Amino acid sequence: MILCCGDALIDMLPVELEGGRRGFAPHAGGAVFNTAIALGRLGVETGFFNGLSTDLFGRMLADELKASGVDSALSPRSARPTTLAFVTLEDGHASYHFYDEGTASRMLEPADLPGLGNDARALFFGGISLVVEPCGSAFEELMAREGKTRLVMIDPNIRPDFVADEVAYRARLTRMMAGADIVKLSEEDLAWLSPDADAFIDDLLAAGPSVVLVTHGARGATGHTARGTISVSPRPATIVDTVGAGDAFNAGFLEALEGLGRLDKAATRAMGEGDLRLCLDRAAEVAAVAVSRPGANPPWASDISAPAWRRLAART
Repeated sequence: MILCCGDALIDMLPVELEGGRRGFAPHAGGAVFNTAIALGRLGVETGFFNGLSTDLFGRMLADELKASGVDSALSPRSARPTTLAFVTLEDGHASYHFYDEGTASRMLEPADLPGLGNDARALFFGGISLVVEPCGSAFEELMAREGKTRLVMIDPNIRPDFVADEVAYRARLTRMMAGADIVKLSEEDLAWLSPDADAFIDDLLAAGPSVVLVTHGARGATGHTARGTISVSPRPATIVDTVGAGDAFNAGFLEALEGLGRLDKAATRAMGEGDLRLCLDRAAEVAAVAVSRPGANPPWASDISAPAWRRLAART
């Protein structure tokens, strides 16, 4: 199982109402939640961990996880409200305005951390849950406790407007990225983290991760290892919006790792150029479907091609 640990919220997406008025419609979302949903729809055994509310929106999140084949049994429930993110779109690109004080996900504490059995082979972290307390400390503690023996991927998915204590947040990201096996960053993340992207990636690889992934929007994505860099082009797509695109990319990459039998620390570190390219290609394919749909709505396995590793196995 891949256990996705982090934010689950309701994206309030803009809609046109009668008379030219504008409103917002609720959609289940959150960076880590979206990655979990995408993995579940791709047929990967997936779990989700964070605090979930028992309110209307919390039930919506739990129902969506279940419908996509994601196990949320480890997630503690409470009567605290669900985090809301009001989304505005400009030229297909999303901006977010968060309402997060005292919510079920934010108030997750280290005491809420579950024991993990042998089924959880990999952990995924990221999103706004790494910014705030007490949940940020809880997730960092979980990674420090479990990351010694399980594969860890992190996508910070940085939202600068949400960061109140930049010094503390940067310090947490530095620690967690150094402890991860795979780090995924967007170009926007890189620009916020450092004015020198190339030097930052080199330093990050030297600090610990086996792979650093960077998404470049319409210019595709790159995978960086100590042995070199692999680039892939984006798949052709009619872009409706980019909500959840990076999360779908994460899921495609992890699906490919699992399919190739590389969902562990040693196998990922030993991965060669061919397998890395397969993982990047699959990630780009899944993301292309996601951007062709409104909101965070990743594909099901039946919506896309059979993965390359299955086609290769069928020929042998």
